[in-house]
Amino acid sequence: MSYVFPSLAPIGVAVAGGNALFPVRRVYCVGRNYADHAAEMGADSREAPFFFSKPADALVPGGGDVVYPPATTNLQHEVELVVALADGGADIPAASALACVYGYAVGLDLTRRDLQQRAKDKRHPWDMGKGFDQSAPIGAILPVAAVGHPACGAIWLKVNGQLRQHGDLQQMAWKVAEVIANLSTYGRWPRAT
Repeated sequence: MSYVFPSLAPIGVAVAGGNALFPVRRVYCVGRNYADHAAEMGADSREAPFFFSKPADALVPGGGDVVYPPATTNLQHEVELVVALADGGADIPAASALACVYGYAVGLDLTRRDLQQRAKDKRHPWDMGKGFDQSAPIGAILPVAAVGHPACGAIWLKVNGQLRQHGDLQQMAWKVAEVIANLSTYGRWPRAT
């Protein structure tokens, strides 16, 4: 069998310190995982983690220009800690979840907030507000062997030299191990081979 037209190349993100690429199959995102942002979005307490996804080809690895997306007048950005998983499974205990992590990166979650809000108001999926082309710029992945598992440290974003976001990883409502453990209750994802 052959494809009716050429298949897209696999998505890969650079690994810092070499010329290797980390293969990306899925991109899961955690909604409202920072207390300040959750309050800004209307949540008043720590709620169970919830997930949305972006297609792998929404990633913009290594910088470059991002085109302002169509159909929005309210494009927003949030700086994020990206966790690159090299291993998986189902029902992973939080105590062993960090063993699944290959490394960490910094990324941006771009959102067409007006489209997302209209979808939320109608109880529709957020796909058009979150999962559009170029909605996930990402830097190089730093392997755990080089950086460990950061639990605290500044995470910030400047736009044209102006500080737009500033926080600390310790402000995450759900820690990385808890997020992996919770996500693994929704089904099995493949183990690295």
